[in-house]
Amino acid sequence: MAEFILPKNSKIGKGRNYPAAEAGKRTKSFKVYRYDPDTGANPRYDTYAIDLDKCGPMVLDAIIKIKNEIDPTLTFRRSCREGICGSCSMNMNGRNGLACTTAIDDLKGEVKITPLPHMEVVKDLVPDMTHFYAQYASIQPWLKTATPDPSAKERLQSPADRAKLDGLYECIMCACCSTSCPSYWWNSDKFLGPAVLLAAYRWLADSRDEATGERLDQLEDPFRLYRCHTIMNCANACPKGLNPAKAIAETKKLIAERAA
Repeated sequence: MAEFILPKNSKIGKGRNYPAAEAGKRTKSFKVYRYDPDTGANPRYDTYAIDLDKCGPMVLDAIIKIKNEIDPTLTFRRSCREGICGSCSMNMNGRNGLACTTAIDDLKGEVKITPLPHMEVVKDLVPDMTHFYAQYASIQPWLKTATPDPSAKERLQSPADRAKLDGLYECIMCACCSTSCPSYWWNSDKFLGPAVLLAAYRWLADSRDEATGERLDQLEDPFRLYRCHTIMNCANACPKGLNPAKAIAETKKLIAERAA
């Protein structure tokens, strides 16, 4: 797993250690990446001891406990706490995931928490998602049609056509898959990455969409699509159990069939 991107001209500084307030039977250490650009200081790792008997079962529970009870300066994103919004995506013990659905007991030894790999860091555990969202917007992720809308009716699908969207629409754009992909680490300026390409195929697979040719033209590029080498890191990292590599392969198949 690659590291997050350190700020320019910086190195890891000396962190702080926060021992448990009182001895507990089940104490676990959390080593958390800290970086505040406003201070001008080097990034560091701070270590916090948490009594698991006084903490919820998920990593997000521990992070919230740290902020609420130990160190209010810790910065991170979170929202739903249900594995739906994707806000709390981060790297825990070398694996990308959602802090709200990652059980503390599933992580052995000291828990090392860092921002998502190979993204600029805004502060602490908050990565800069600006470029990622711009790439998502570039695929125009909405239904595109040329024919007039049915009068007072929805654009209908058969159950079979609707089933083709299963495994695609569930993506929550948490970026766990894209930031686990070596091709995206090295070519994120041009390669769209697994999450965005999964989203792109969601519209290619939609029987109601009438812009297939236009969408394939936009994707057919040596870098946008074909930097994927199907190493399957994306499917392994997805907290929703989706398979972006399969969607990318299906997109390549559509382009090949069109050229035949």
